[in-house]
Amino acid sequence: MPQMIGLVVHNPARVDEIVRAWVAAGVPGMTFLDSSGLVHHLRDRGSRDDLPLFPSVRRLLHDEEEQGRLLFSVVPDGFDVDAVAAITEQVLGPLSAPGTGILFVIPVVRVFGLQPAQGRGGEAGGA
Repeated sequence: MPQMIGLVVHNPARVDEIVRAWVAAGVPGMTFLDSSGLVHHLRDRGSRDDLPLFPSVRRLLHDEEEQGRLLFSVVPDGFDVDAVAAITEQVLGPLSAPGTGILFVIPVVRVFGLQPAQGRGGEAGGA
């Protein structure tokens, strides 16, 4: 059964390293989304009331940089998800440590539009 591998990366500066590592591990494709967690939301709750009339560009960019990233990919049946988890921890450190990230795997019952990967023996490609 195909699976979706998802990774919430708390430090967006590490995303490029993760992408290279996942590609090296054979992840056929990825999708990226900006994300923000509960702690970020609660910390910033109400802070918009005190924004200056003309906020600095630096402050606006800094706020954007604090967002995390969600990476996900649908991988084919039999794909070595444990290898992806291991290589992710090589890059980020132990996922059990605070502030690294959260990796999850979800079974995918049906997939439409998943293309065979080029040069990989007909395995299905990712998201």
